[in-house]
Amino acid sequence: MELVRRFRFLAAVLVLSLFIPLPAQARSVTDASGKVVEIPDAVERVICSGSGSLRLLTYLQGQSLAVAVDDIESRRSRFDSRPYAIANQQFKSMPVFGQFRGHDNPELILTLEPQPQVILKTYSTMGHDPAELEQKTGIPVVVLDYGNLGARRDQLFATLRLMGEVVGRKQRAEAVIAYITELIDDLNKRTADIPEQDRPSTFVGGVAFKGPHGFQSTEPTYPPFSFVHARNLAYDANSAGKGLSQSDVAKEKIVEWNPDYLFLDLSTLQMGDDAGGLYELRTDPAYRTLTSVKAGHVYGVLPYNWYSINYGSILANAYFIGKTLYPDRFADIDPAAKADEIYNFLVGKPVFAEMNRMFQGMAYVPVQVN
Repeated sequence: MELVRRFRFLAAVLVLSLFIPLPAQARSVTDASGKVVEIPDAVERVICSGSGSLRLLTYLQGQSLAVAVDDIESRRSRFDSRPYAIANQQFKSMPVFGQFRGHDNPELILTLEPQPQVILKTYSTMGHDPAELEQKTGIPVVVLDYGNLGARRDQLFATLRLMGEVVGRKQRAEAVIAYITELIDDLNKRTADIPEQDRPSTFVGGVAFKGPHGFQSTEPTYPPFSFVHARNLAYDANSAGKGLSQSDVAKEKIVEWNPDYLFLDLSTLQMGDDAGGLYELRTDPAYRTLTSVKAGHVYGVLPYNWYSINYGSILANAYFIGKTLYPDRFADIDPAAKADEIYNFLVGKPVFAEMNRMFQGMAYVPVQVN
């Protein structure tokens, strides 16, 4: 009799267990801060916090996993140089979980339906602290290092791999890394053997940094110049070693350098018709003495530093600059078509023409300053 009772008890327990949901499987990843983060085995819903985070998710073809966006995506502006956003207009109408640059709102996050399983966060020292955000929401936060295409390229590639691991896009992450590497290698092969004395001197002005700037704003380590071995007159080895990404150069120094070619980052057009780099080139007597201005060697390039680094635009600009400086080495390249090839691979759509319209058709053509 006792044996029968035990059997009935075990049978009842077995039946009840069939109706009790099993806990979700979990796994661990180590994020860019060195923290081990427990995440669900299958991640199907995320939010991307911080500059560029949603861009990288789009590169991995994972934008459909985002259940909400920060408020920069819902803004309407005359100018926009974020190919990932232009290619994904649905971002404009999605729920908002906080302010841009990582200023997340835990209360808003907790109201999202469905709830994200993971928060992917770039530039973790800006905005909401990752540990506090995780504590307040109960959602694991994976910190990412945005990297760059220069000295911190390995960090970018590590982040693509980490994000790919989190969202189940490992193969795509490797494809993106291979594609970027292939383009940089191609640019190098086309130009590496050009003797130093045959490399034109260059300067890029109007570079954005947390907003638009005038012509004196440049980048000492501007990657497109590096990729095609141009002589960037603003380059300083000491600054490069410190990771300096933007600086203002005295106007007198630009005049003293007298570059062979000038490139204008078209983000400066945001400053309006009566300010910014284009206005300065057209009206400042000092700039009008430059050989490049007199010869018509002033060219527009797409903004690349727009809600952090637009990697596709850097690579597209490099092909245009290479074609401009060394036309024989890039005879097979149509810069606009190459840009669309790059955008199509990274963000899924050819968006060069749409971006160029926003910037008055000045991309990849001589800019009229006389």
